[in-house]
Amino acid sequence: MEKMYEIQQIKQVIKEVEGSEKHMVRSPIDAAVVAAEIIGDEDREVFLVMCLNTKNRIVAVHRCHVGSLAASIVHPREVFKSAILNNAMSIIVSHQHPSGDTTPSREDIEVTRRLVEAGKVLGIEVLDHLIVNAHAEYTSLKEKGYL
Repeated sequence: MEKMYEIQQIKQVIKEVEGSEKHMVRSPIDAAVVAAEIIGDEDREVFLVMCLNTKNRIVAVHRCHVGSLAASIVHPREVFKSAILNNAMSIIVSHQHPSGDTTPSREDIEVTRRLVEAGKVLGIEVLDHLIVNAHAEYTSLKEKGYL
């Protein structure tokens, strides 16, 4: 007979971010500034998930995936895990291109579409996907019409 396990606790390891008063997101630039501060100058692609409450305040930020110089493989289950654990109403995802160029790739657009569909199933809206650099320059895939 196979063993069955009961999950009694799922634990997040939480680290307070300096100056982490709850940031209100009113526009893509608000989220881009936060993302650029956290991942803008990384030397590899880092995929960031910002979890927002019902008032569009960032309640958690999760470095979902660290990729290579030119790619980051992102799966919806990892993206939405932190959102579910933090009771997020919505998320904003972001990543940076180490080159500093914020132009979205075909893969960026495809990942965005997959995440939006997964979010609909889960009831967690994907508000935007931002590509940022260290200077807080950004491209919003929502503003470009991909969401």
